[in-house]
Amino acid sequence: MTDSPMIENRTFDEIAVGDSASLVRTLSKKDIQLFALVSGDVNPAHLDAEYAEGDSFRRVIAHGMWGGGLISAVLGTELPGPGTIYLGQSLRFERPVGIGDVITASVTVKEKQAAKHRLLMDCRCTNQRGETVISGEAEVKAPTEKVRRPRVSLPEIRLSDHDGYTRLMEAARGGRARTAVAHPCSPAALAAAVEAAEAGLIEPLLVGPEARIRQAAAEAGKDISAFTIVPSLHSHESAARAVELVRSGEAALLMKGSLHTDELMGAVVSREAGLRTERRISHAYVMDVPGHPEPLIITDAAINIAPTLAEKADIIRNAIDLAHVLGRPQPKVAILSAVETVNPAMPTTLDAAALCKMADRGQIGGALLDGPLAFDNAVSEAAAKEKGIVSPVAGKADILVVPDLEAGNMLAKQLTFLGGADAAGVVLGARVPIILTSRADSLRTRLASCAVAVLLARAATKAAPGLPEGSR
Repeated sequence: MTDSPMIENRTFDEIAVGDSASLVRTLSKKDIQLFALVSGDVNPAHLDAEYAEGDSFRRVIAHGMWGGGLISAVLGTELPGPGTIYLGQSLRFERPVGIGDVITASVTVKEKQAAKHRLLMDCRCTNQRGETVISGEAEVKAPTEKVRRPRVSLPEIRLSDHDGYTRLMEAARGGRARTAVAHPCSPAALAAAVEAAEAGLIEPLLVGPEARIRQAAAEAGKDISAFTIVPSLHSHESAARAVELVRSGEAALLMKGSLHTDELMGAVVSREAGLRTERRISHAYVMDVPGHPEPLIITDAAINIAPTLAEKADIIRNAIDLAHVLGRPQPKVAILSAVETVNPAMPTTLDAAALCKMADRGQIGGALLDGPLAFDNAVSEAAAKEKGIVSPVAGKADILVVPDLEAGNMLAKQLTFLGGADAAGVVLGARVPIILTSRADSLRTRLASCAVAVLLARAATKAAPGLPEGSR
């Protein structure tokens, strides 16, 4: 196939028997997924290699992806080209085709029928070893008028697999964590708890006014007959009772319902009856970003408004613990600022430098720290290389530490609403993980938030086996 910016046909009169044209294409996983999206064909024989087993999987790909598609492309763009009317085809699939195979599709004029301007074309696809994988014939009506137009540029299409969250939820299954759900008195909050239970992640203890909880369940269309309701009079008492269930060992997790986050966190940080530890409490998003190989941890975007240096150190320690639980034994931590150099006029760069020195002295362990780093230098190796930054963290960050809540909130929401990312949220640094969900969260995000919390609770139980598990 030509790389010319113009696309031009060959009329019936310009074509001779024996003329041929071809194009070359390498089969990728993205090709298969796009074909499934366009056709609606989600047969596991097409998309699940384990189900289809070897050659069966590869042969189905050959049939669906390359059968008419590549040959049609040659006929419609090269020979005869624009204006061609496809009348029919008869193809035989002779060898399997799999991901990574390089396929050459070619057509050759076999016969001309002048009365109706029809052409009989010999069609053939061969792989990189020269083996024929498809053979057959196609009948077309060739154009009689010349067409020459600019070649249309195809849009770039990105597929979002979100495999990161899939792996999270699979790892979290295998024992539901007993979870105190504080004030699930709206349909959305009630549904979030029930859906997590249906997914096998949690066993909810519904804390709130019983009549309102049952009304929310009815409006959400959810059956809560199997769940325990712990009655309370109002949202403030719901928060206190939920925290009490955790303190007594009756629950291993705490989940926000329809009350305000500040109200729940007020009960959590209470010095007399809360869930404080020696650590500063912080929030982390585990963000599954399309095109990024692994979920990113962004902290803190919901709890600490303008953290001090000491508070940032705890925020980082919490995030490192989370990364360990998620399977990253030596996470790379990028401390973000607007620039990648230390500037006395920018306090965030001074904090970044101090935090890195704290890590050098062993005050923050279990990770590699670097900063200050601008966002692009933290997540893009190309950007870091362009700036001449030599660092094991730059371009490869697992954890992004933002300067303050405003920056973190804006970064997370930009990735969510403009980048198509999912953002699972969890509160760290308390006695147990705390699940924060929003009415705007998708089911996938709500379940991922629960999955992260379940994994954290499970890891804490293994680290201190004498503690109550609160799970079954």
